[in-house]
Amino acid sequence: MSLVNKQVLLASRPSGEAAADNFRIVETPVPELSDGQVLVRNHYLSLDPYMRGRMNDSKSYAQPQALDTVMLGGTAGVVAASKNPAFQVGDKVVGMGGWQDYVIIDASQRGMLRTVDTTHIPLSAYLGAVGMPGVTAWYGLVKIIAPKAGETVVVSAASGAVGSVVGQLAKARGCRAVGIAGGADKCAYVVNELGFDACIDYKAQVGVKELSAALKQACPDGIDGYFENVGGTILDAVMQRANAFSRIALCGMISGYNGEPIPMAAPQLLLTNRMKLEGFIVSEHMEVWPEALTELGTRVATKQLKYRESIADGLAAAPEAFLGLLKGKNFGKQLVKLV
Repeated sequence: MSLVNKQVLLASRPSGEAAADNFRIVETPVPELSDGQVLVRNHYLSLDPYMRGRMNDSKSYAQPQALDTVMLGGTAGVVAASKNPAFQVGDKVVGMGGWQDYVIIDASQRGMLRTVDTTHIPLSAYLGAVGMPGVTAWYGLVKIIAPKAGETVVVSAASGAVGSVVGQLAKARGCRAVGIAGGADKCAYVVNELGFDACIDYKAQVGVKELSAALKQACPDGIDGYFENVGGTILDAVMQRANAFSRIALCGMISGYNGEPIPMAAPQLLLTNRMKLEGFIVSEHMEVWPEALTELGTRVATKQLKYRESIADGLAAAPEAFLGLLKGKNFGKQLVKLV
């Protein structure tokens, strides 16, 4: 009996906030493999904020997601069939399998699929702390912020898949780590479980003035490095507390993913404080992935790097889980468990 593949397609482009009717679930037969191909049964699907930008038909660093095609996304799974000598049935693998139960990959193309060792690292972690989010955190901190021991590093969305790693890596380098997160529970987790020095609940602050005051208290020596995931009033508040020659790693601007403008209140501070602000896309820096994954994998395997996962059950749950992610309803890395 032939296999049936359940898939989530992009049915329409959002106007403002994304909604469930922007997606459509279909079922298609799994075709036979050709030479060089590998069939993967996806076990976990990664949901990430960048996917929202690709749903728009607008200029960005990546091509827009085409309508009526499988939603793009990272996956971790197990090889179910192989016509490629480099991959055996049962191998644990990660790749960009998309929002679907099965994926056929031409594994002869370098980098399309890689095997992973789950002896000391859970398979799901390769989509989070030991995957793209972890390398994103590592690159922004190590290569852009480049913190020195004793400096203060602030990160927004601090309880998320990227932000949680940033703060822990900063602490490992002798820095004061201060998080910004939404809600008392997330802030308590960031401090008590992840080991940050402080965490500011942005939901408890009314605006830039209040956020700036909270940052002044949490960062008595000012801010030397900032890892940006959100934008908007949070960035404005950080700018007010930033030290001379501070560095900002601009990773995401989730406050504007629905198309809202994101004005900067005082851009002159970039000049006054001689600040460096650098945007980056981690897939453009593949040369650092081996070094980053070695440190991240070692720290996870030895319990020095902690992470948390929010897991939705089944492919049909992916759209609602993704919409919740955009509203900050997830706690840690958002995954969909497919098996």
